[in-house]
Amino acid sequence: MMAAALFFVLETVFFLLIGAALLRAWMNHLRINMSAQPGRFAMALTHWLVGPVRKILPRSMSQSPIDWGSLLAAVLLAIGYGGLRLMLGAALAPSPVGVVAPLVAIPGLAFYLLIRVLLQGLIFLLLVFAVLSWVQPGAPVMGTLDRLCSPLLRPIRRVVPQIGGMDLSVLVLIVLLQIGLILLG
Repeated sequence: MMAAALFFVLETVFFLLIGAALLRAWMNHLRINMSAQPGRFAMALTHWLVGPVRKILPRSMSQSPIDWGSLLAAVLLAIGYGGLRLMLGAALAPSPVGVVAPLVAIPGLAFYLLIRVLLQGLIFLLLVFAVLSWVQPGAPVMGTLDRLCSPLLRPIRRVVPQIGGMDLSVLVLIVLLQIGLILLG
């Protein structure tokens, strides 16, 4: 019971950190002002890792339109999660498996967590966007949310027409992301 709680806390902390790093990379890619929310939150949560990572990147990567520092920070966090998860699992339930098997499992766990954080983070972002657009369309954060979600919704809006004045593209994308989570397992 205590082990399950420990794994839950570990996964939650890493989920938030990786999600913030990916959000930071996406906002930088779209050239969204980071002084507004959720940019300030992402910056505050990830600066301790993204700053040093950016310093070691080659100049060509640090001046790229892609925020390699934030993406690499997300990957490093995912690898750190995989290593910690396996170490805690081995400490709580020792098994006769050799050293190689856990080392091979770390990249798999890291990749799984990265994809899951990406899919669930997008679902959360889309839900907040949809609810705020109905409840409080004039909210200050709506401009930022619209800029974050529009590149993902634009291809779906070309294919799915509005029905009775309702834009169903958010629902379609959430269903597709949910299918991705199901396939991920």
